[in-house]
Amino acid sequence: MKIRNIAIIAHVDHGKTTLVDALLRQSNTKLSKEQIGQAAIMDSNDLERERGITIFSKNASVVWNDPASAKATAGEPTKINIIDTPGHADFGGEVERVLKMADGCLLLVDAKEGPMPQTRFVLKKALAMGHRIIVVINKIDKSDARPQFALDKTFELFLELGASDDVANFPVIYAAAKQGKAGLTPDLSAMTDITPLFETIIKYVPEPTGDPTAPLQMLTVTIAPDNFKGRLATGRIYNGSLQANQEIMHIDRAGVMKKYRLTSVMTFFGLEKVETKEAIKAGDIVTIAGIPEVTIGETIADIEHPVALPTITIDEPTVKMTFVVNDSPFAGKEGKFSTSRQIRERLFKELETDVALRVIDNDSDPAASGGAGWIVSGRGELHLAILIERMRREGYEFQVSQPQVINKEENGKTLTPHEQVFIEVPDDYAGIVIQKMGTRRGLLQNMHANNGITSLEFIIPTKGLFGYRTEFLTDTRGLGIINTIFWGYDTDPGGWHERDQGSLVAHETGISNLYGLLNVQDRGIMFIGPGVAVYKGQVVGQNARGEDIRVNICKAKQLSNMRSKGDGKAEHFNTPRTMDLEDALEYIGPDELVEVTPASIRIRKMILDENEARRQAKSGG
Repeated sequence: MKIRNIAIIAHVDHGKTTLVDALLRQSNTKLSKEQIGQAAIMDSNDLERERGITIFSKNASVVWNDPASAKATAGEPTKINIIDTPGHADFGGEVERVLKMADGCLLLVDAKEGPMPQTRFVLKKALAMGHRIIVVINKIDKSDARPQFALDKTFELFLELGASDDVANFPVIYAAAKQGKAGLTPDLSAMTDITPLFETIIKYVPEPTGDPTAPLQMLTVTIAPDNFKGRLATGRIYNGSLQANQEIMHIDRAGVMKKYRLTSVMTFFGLEKVETKEAIKAGDIVTIAGIPEVTIGETIADIEHPVALPTITIDEPTVKMTFVVNDSPFAGKEGKFSTSRQIRERLFKELETDVALRVIDNDSDPAASGGAGWIVSGRGELHLAILIERMRREGYEFQVSQPQVINKEENGKTLTPHEQVFIEVPDDYAGIVIQKMGTRRGLLQNMHANNGITSLEFIIPTKGLFGYRTEFLTDTRGLGIINTIFWGYDTDPGGWHERDQGSLVAHETGISNLYGLLNVQDRGIMFIGPGVAVYKGQVVGQNARGEDIRVNICKAKQLSNMRSKGDGKAEHFNTPRTMDLEDALEYIGPDELVEVTPASIRIRKMILDENEARRQAKSGG
């Protein structure tokens, strides 16, 4: 059977997962009962469904022109391996790896919005690898669709990224993935099914290269744990073939070779991994078991002629946080795993599957509360926030510090990471956005207005973006769109100022009381309502002024048998601001921590006692 390996590139919410669903359904791929009724088949993770983004790469396969299918045409049966790529630049480590398995890409573009900034990031990687691109203009069934606009903008993007004439002369498919329809023209009424997309993939995406008779070479791209089979390694066979019980040579990153016997070989059928006894030949994507220490980017080679493939290079992390054991007064009450051994094991386990992450033991940080902790570095705030959210859902309890950028030394100069920021806002809000970006050392690169929307492009230090997203949504009344991608390293412009507002900090441990909250709410914005357990040193609100103040929100009204004229008068308590994980990470200052448990997100001072904090500040400790 012939093979095609294709990756799908798209911005968040442009219909990537819906398109994969349509391909699976039309090819009559057998789905499980759970998958049949499911809207977004490929997004199997709870976090992905909630956020509407792809975080982890996944594999699926369909057989087009399967003789057993009622929809088979006269062509040869072809197995199409589909690789779903993450759409966010923070998951660059995942993107770079999975593109190694593909020979071509589907670039999915929303017919109304055109190509978005995050699309640029993945497309740039795909073009650098020389992949053939098929452009799919999706959602043409929307009332405000602009297929010609989307196509023109896509062509401009190819030229901006330096695509050759041959690559820029890409085939175009128009689709309404939700309806399972596609065609060569944007006429929805002329479309019947998604066959034109299958035919274009067969025509334009090259067959995988590789010699099935040559010595075995396979590159591991993703790792997954299995309770019964042990560690599973998924990757593409570049040369030779693989089958169960075969002896292979594992070559690690240092070039050390070890012999192993494969206990299981699996190939993809639909969304399932299916165990097979047959030999899987060069060009196909396969999952193997039986190598206990295999990690991402290593080679599985022939036992007689072991030759390593080039290892995968990954962009360096740009943001770091300190993770520490939870030592708050509420420690151990809400989490299943809270000891340093458990947290350390979980963090280092994540390194097996996420090569863009770095974890080091932090033995020398005097600011770390609750012991030494670990310095965890990633590709952006979202990258680390997703890891924290996954850990808390698994039952872990810990604390994290304020995010910090990772600078690097080059030719005696200190360079700091910079981001390219793309913003779209209604014209009325462009002024406030330009002003705020300017105070955060952002340099305006490009600006144009169209149909009441102003598009802005900035280069800004990564540090300048910390804490801005929430401010941006407030300034634009929720109508603005902001996207960022890593731009590179440059000198630090300096002149940074700390946040303008201080915190409202709980004066004592207890249960928050409405009477106490009413007395305090005029001071700023509250983060909690009445009846919430708080501890001394916990941040319960944002002060309207620059300094921190201690407030007594547990204060109760003194009861007496005397009545006064004002008794019974209704007082209004403002709805507190809900602080989710990302809000808390954006908010905290250098002397604060976010306490993360499966049940709660709390903000606290590193030193809970006010007098102790003053003593340390005076002594410079």
